[in-house]
Amino acid sequence: MFEYDRHYRECQRLNKPFIKARIRPKTGNYFVQIDLITCTYRLSEQDKEILKKLARQKIKFVKPSPNLEFENFSINEEIAWFDGILPEYVNEFCESLYDLTQENQD
Repeated sequence: MFEYDRHYRECQRLNKPFIKARIRPKTGNYFVQIDLITCTYRLSEQDKEILKKLARQKIKFVKPSPNLEFENFSINEEIAWFDGILPEYVNEFCESLYDLTQENQD
């Protein structure tokens, strides 16, 4: 917890997004979160669409029922999370999140 807090504060100080990935032991896939509250960047509608497309390419979808519509991510202007990122894509995915925020600074 100490490392998490220290890294979060460092992101605030440097005006950088906070990106965290953790493995889900049950599935072996990653839960990735990007927090833009630490910086002055905000995701535009176009950015959100880019992230949705990227997420759909990199997530192994687990649908609990054929009748249930379920997406393993949530995106708004300041916080987004993605559940089910395959291990072979987690580094590339996190780098893509960071690069997108750097292209669209306020």
